Amino acid sequence: MKQSIIFENMTNKIRVGIFFGGRSREREVSFAGGRTVYDNLDKSLFEAIPLFVDSFNQVILLDWEYVYKGTIRDFYPPVDFIPQQSFSVQLYADSLVHTVDKEAMANSVGKLIRVEELHTYIDFAFLALHGSYGEDGSLQGLLEWLDIPYTGSGILGTSIGINKFIQKKLAPQTSDYQLLPCAFVDNDTWFTKQFNTDNLLNDLVAKLGLPFVIKSANQGSSIGVSFLEKNDIQLFEKLVHKSFFSEVLDLNSWKLKSLTDKHTFIKGLVDFREGLGLPIFVDDTLCCLPDELLDTLEKEVTEGKEKVLLRAFEAETLVLFEPFVKGREFSCIVIKDEAGNPIALPPTEIVKSQTFFDYRSKYLPGLSRKLTPMGVSDEMLEKIRTACAHLTQYFDFKVYARIDGFLSHDGNHLLLNDPNTTSGMLPSSFFFHQAAEIGLNPSSFLSYIIGTSLQERSRSRGVSMYAQHTYKRLVELMSLNRLEERKKDSIAVIFGGNSFERHISVESGRNIYEKLNAAAIYDVSPVFLDYTNNKMRFFALPISMMLKDNADDIREKVTQQSQHPYLQKIREELRSITTKYAKSVPLFIPQELSESDLKQMFDGAFIALHGRPGEDGTIQQYLDELGIYYNGSGFQSSQITIDKFKTIDLLRENGFSVTDHHLVYKEDWLENKESVVDLLTTKLGFPMILKPHDDGCSAAVIKIKTKEELSAYAHMIFRNDNQDDARFRHVLNVKLQDEFPQKAVFLAEKLISANGAKRFLEITGGMFTYYKNNCLHYEVFEPSEALADGEVLSLEEKFLAGQGQNITPARYANDSKEQLLVASQVKNELLKVAQLLHIEGYCRIDAFVRIFEGPKVEVIVIEVNSLPGMTPATCIYHQAAIAKLKPDEFITQILTFGKQRTSNKTIN
Repeated sequence: MKQSIIFENMTNKIRVGIFFGGRSREREVSFAGGRTVYDNLDKSLFEAIPLFVDSFNQVILLDWEYVYKGTIRDFYPPVDFIPQQSFSVQLYADSLVHTVDKEAMANSVGKLIRVEELHTYIDFAFLALHGSYGEDGSLQGLLEWLDIPYTGSGILGTSIGINKFIQKKLAPQTSDYQLLPCAFVDNDTWFTKQFNTDNLLNDLVAKLGLPFVIKSANQGSSIGVSFLEKNDIQLFEKLVHKSFFSEVLDLNSWKLKSLTDKHTFIKGLVDFREGLGLPIFVDDTLCCLPDELLDTLEKEVTEGKEKVLLRAFEAETLVLFEPFVKGREFSCIVIKDEAGNPIALPPTEIVKSQTFFDYRSKYLPGLSRKLTPMGVSDEMLEKIRTACAHLTQYFDFKVYARIDGFLSHDGNHLLLNDPNTTSGMLPSSFFFHQAAEIGLNPSSFLSYIIGTSLQERSRSRGVSMYAQHTYKRLVELMSLNRLEERKKDSIAVIFGGNSFERHISVESGRNIYEKLNAAAIYDVSPVFLDYTNNKMRFFALPISMMLKDNADDIREKVTQQSQHPYLQKIREELRSITTKYAKSVPLFIPQELSESDLKQMFDGAFIALHGRPGEDGTIQQYLDELGIYYNGSGFQSSQITIDKFKTIDLLRENGFSVTDHHLVYKEDWLENKESVVDLLTTKLGFPMILKPHDDGCSAAVIKIKTKEELSAYAHMIFRNDNQDDARFRHVLNVKLQDEFPQKAVFLAEKLISANGAKRFLEITGGMFTYYKNNCLHYEVFEPSEALADGEVLSLEEKFLAGQGQNITPARYANDSKEQLLVASQVKNELLKVAQLLHIEGYCRIDAFVRIFEGPKVEVIVIEVNSLPGMTPATCIYHQAAIAKLKPDEFITQILTFGKQRTSNKTIN
């Protein structure tokens, strides 16, 4: 079997098995990162094979549509395998360890692959797993045993990279930099209390000072990390337990909780990122399911216990304590040049909106800033890069590594920390962010990683023969592709703007660019829109700027029109790599585009803007005048759907079910607040929903229960420039680092409730249009059921990796016949809404569904989005997948419609 692999046709695409998911607490980041790799692999060189690793280390050739689910829990374990529970908690497969047929469950979402069969399916393994069993040498050893080349470091490097304690023990002795000092406690010592906790805390304060960092030794993504800021023994014990993924539960307090509060506590407890996760030990009793946990805790209460120890089944073995560094934080990717020498990419400074770079700040656009290169002298940049390259070589890391560190507050000391052999691979990660600065877009950088990994494996034992052969195939394929370049439509992916949704627009635009670029159907260029004082300015962006964290960073860069001189030095050092792997001459300085430039450079445009001027018809009218085709609805339809108030009123006039609503104007509020409050209370009642009337993405959408909250909301949204008040944020439970829009008007809506329905759910339904015999047709997707942890869907649940929970298709009924009947009625109602509003291209409609006996179905429309979010995990991709459309195919369908529409207008 192996011999046949060696002599296969050199022009065949290389089959790249992407290992993602896994059983670690970082599984959702791994899942999202694996999707990024799946999307960005150059389709002219590679065949992407999604190999999902489940909680039991089973390798599953995943049916491709599941790759685009928002979270693992949206599809695994499948609903049919989950036992009935008394309250709703979405579970991971770990909870079914003792009850489920693991093989049957794996085969329900794809095909279970035995490890000895892997050679039949893949030529190469791209490892996007995190934590234990993924980046600790285990999988690397297995692949070497199977003679399958893989990405990144080998067994030795990965086993060092996963263990922070070993890193400290083996740290090099050098005057150029230091690894952060640390202390530690292991789980046996901590839980058997073989020491005095007060003495331990006093020793740590004396050694490390306050504040200091408490962290799990084998976790990434800032999971299990906290800060102790004061000498408080109770808080110290609580935070150490958090890093061990354990908790001491006071049963006297537990007894006083309502059943609802107990359910809420358990829901939080089972979250792998912040809670303990299931299964959980309650003292010595293992609980796998939420009901078991609840019953066990109730039993412990009846037996008279005052407290119990909760410990995660997958607990941490070691907790580290490190000093809190009052300095500048950075992260640096180190790669290898063609000769195998480590060369550091430009280090990125992390400007945080809070004390530390937590999970939310890392992965949600707009909550932190990444400045590349770090804003220090050239000499210090060189020192940082040299130190990171040295540590990479010292620990025997191969191909690439990520080194984090700090520059002390006085600028004199360089402290390195947390060397990693696997970087996060979300679109805005350091991994892609820094590679773009030397001219490699995500697709090209992944090709480089694969090529360099093949060269590295060629030098190792066992897999060298297969690695050499596969590397030759890669070089041959790249040469053939350059010879076969053909004329393609040129597409501008337009994103940015100045609306409250600008950061999500960047995320959408980046995702569209990457999918189309990897598909190699179009010549794609990222274009940033600056919309200031009602004037549109367009900029062709370097890839490095497209990958900035948020729209404000990009706007700052394009207006400066300059680049850091030190970057040129790094680009020269790595010119041989960019020449080999970049498909075209990279752009490094943004270029402002005139009307003439746009018309000459682009055949079409994908508008990835949200809010104004993208969704209100402004840019559509402009592109129509230039003769550039585009996605989405035209000018007239967009003018209506941007305004939630006008949209709902139009629907009401035409007999659709909608909720009562009212516009609140700033001048009316300032003139007579009491009158406005009385009007809203009488017309809508509490609770009510308040939101901007022309923004989306859950921007300032809040359920208001009291007059105090209503007043706080009005204060926040009507405030003057630079006027804010932490007191009002506290009333609304809005985080200090979260943006809150300033508007002259907001929309108040009557809360939509079940109203006696036997089933009540929130849905979001997508669709697209196409021409058949010159007539406009709609294909309505199966809507998704939106599940909110809180009172309304949050920004995180919509756009943060692993947060949002959408069930596609929506669950209308347990009976299959009733499910089909209700689904048909819902889709038909959404179709009528789209037709009334003259939607073209595609859209997303948000609604609530009430299902009564009969079944009688009522669809209450909330809003219509003519340019829905197109971020990697958005549920419109889940819906398209049911219609057998991959994301790049769906996007191409949307653009094809836009081209045909423009052609039809020209002919007519």
